[in-house]
Amino acid sequence: MKSLITLVFGFFVVFCAFAQEEQATADGPAITFEETSFDFGDIYQGDKVEHTFKLENTGTQPLIITNVQTTCGCTATEWPREPILPGESASLKVDFNSAGKYGRQNKVISVISNATSPMNQVKIIANVLPKKD
Repeated sequence: MKSLITLVFGFFVVFCAFAQEEQATADGPAITFEETSFDFGDIYQGDKVEHTFKLENTGTQPLIITNVQTTCGCTATEWPREPILPGESASLKVDFNSAGKYGRQNKVISVISNATSPMNQVKIIANVLPKKD
């Protein structure tokens, strides 16, 4: 009987700890993108294209983007360096240079921030056709 009471008490303590942790992570910055993928469709080798992803801080604390990483040197980004306050929006500009590329291209951009979910990803897609003569 004593071990049963101890076991029940242990589960109660663990349950309460997880409930508090969940509450703590909900109170912080959160990043929400309008879209997480953009398809440029068909482009030609050597074309340079760009897309701007809109994002919003849907959390309760200022959002700070600390880094943005791309999977290839053919992709460049511009992002806000200043804090994004709760409810405010910002933009992540992505440039893709198709020089030397051919066929379907999927490029992943990782956004690292102080959000409760610290790594978010967006993706650009393009079908690179041979250069027009």
